[in-house]
Formats: sequence, C-alpha cells, structure tokens
Amino acid sequence: MNKKLLKLLNKDSRTPPENLAVMLGISEDEVRREVAELEAAGVIRGYKAVIDWDKLDSAYVSAIIELKVTPKAGLGFEDVAARVMKYPEVESVYLMSGVYDLNVVVKGKTFQEVAKFVAKELSTIESVTSTATHFVLRRYKELDVELLGEDRDERGSYLL
Repeated sequence: MNKKLLKLLNKDSRTPPENLAVMLGISEDEVRREVAELEAAGVIRGYKAVIDWDKLDSAYVSAIIELKVTPKAGLGFEDVAARVMKYPEVESVYLMSGVYDLNVVVKGKTFQEVAKFVAKELSTIESVTSTATHFVLRRYKELDVELLGEDRDERGSYLL
C-alpha cells in the first residue's frame, strides 16, 4: 500500500493521475492501478468535497451530540451505532473513550429541527441513557481544509 499516494489523495482527491505519478515517481498506469486496488480493498471509501456552507444562502445547523449508551450483551456499541448512522440527519458516528460513548454529528435546517431530532429519535433509542447537544457556531477547519479565509467573526478577532 502506497501511503504517500493516500496522503496526496486525502489532501486533494481531484489531483489528476498524471500529476500524482510525477509526485510519486511512478507511472500514471501504476497510479491508476494502485487507486483501483485501494478502492476494491475498501481502503478508499469515497471522495467528497469540503463545502463551506456558511458561504451559501442555504446554510444549515450542525451539532455534536454526545450519547451515553448501555451496550447490549454480545453486540457492544455496534447495534446502537448501526441504528444511529442510518438516519439521514447523521453525518458521522464515532465510538469514544472517556465520559460518553458515541459522538454523533448531526445537521438540520434550524436549531429547533436538530433539537427535535435528538429528543424524538436519538434519545428514545432503547440503549441510550443520556444525550448532550453542542451546536457548532462556526467552522474554522474541516477535513484538513481551512475555512477561515478573510472573514472575521464579530465576537473577536484571530491572530495569524
């Protein structure tokens, strides 16, 4: 497995194979073959654009939800995680160490929509014992992409 290729694709998955070949010192055919093998093996799970939704009129609300869960015998946290990740509102689900068990990233059109989803869907799952919701107020960096640009937040300035 070519970890340097993976790092380059992670930084910019739109880099053409001919450019990747030059950067890696291998042929374009080798790049295409390695990418195809990594996709077939499930190492590369998909390609996604990082979008600064704050730049659009159709902005949305995002929240990080902490779930405390009582794991089921023989299933651990997998059963609850599998159920949670099927909701279209859910962007990400992570098993955590520490104070809570699952970290769930949710998006919706309004704060109320997200709060309603947490109250009516997530908190009612049998093994979920508690939730804590943290609304994202501003994104500065996402998936290794800086979103800050020239805009300044009215709550305070930042240093470069």
